[in-house]
Amino acid sequence: MTGAGAPRVLDAADPSSLDAALDALQEGLVVGIPTDTVYGLAARIDRPAGMAAIFTAKGRPQGLALPVLVGRWRQVRTVASSWPRTASMLAARFWPGPLTVVVPVDPALGSHLGADGTSVGLRLPRQKFVQALCRRAGPLATSSANVHDAPPCTTAAEVRGTFGVADVALVIDGGTCDKEPSTVVDCRVSPPACLREGAIAWSWVEASVR
Repeated sequence: MTGAGAPRVLDAADPSSLDAALDALQEGLVVGIPTDTVYGLAARIDRPAGMAAIFTAKGRPQGLALPVLVGRWRQVRTVASSWPRTASMLAARFWPGPLTVVVPVDPALGSHLGADGTSVGLRLPRQKFVQALCRRAGPLATSSANVHDAPPCTTAAEVRGTFGVADVALVIDGGTCDKEPSTVVDCRVSPPACLREGAIAWSWVEASVR
């Protein structure tokens, strides 16, 4: 635990938890969230301090860019600088769900997400709380909830035990999240390239863009 004291935990089923998460994100703080893969750390993309805090909390190298979760299709245009046809085809088939599409990013945002600032991995998750959070807060920069190179947290208790309140303001308990990671597809090239095969088989991806 890197901060003094542990973050508070709120049940995702509690109606007040959404407002609490929104308030923390609005202040530029980091929130632990359940997703349809594992637990994640999230910050608003218009809060550079929050995105920087994710890197600090995890000890994540700046060379590894933060992916972004969206709550609805139209939020894509606030993040991506262009939206290739293959990205549209794949998202139409696999969103919401564990598919991350890598596309060119708005340079102003890319500089805060890490790596070379030219691309972003976008995903619309199936998890209902996170969908609602993204719809209200806007797209969220995220990373798995773990210290870099350690296994990802799969319960809210693990997130609370890993991070101090100085790193993570609060954690939303959505039960156990221990699914396979998302499949990551680079849609900047043609044909699209597999960057990581996860919950969605690469053969399904290939069949969807033929």
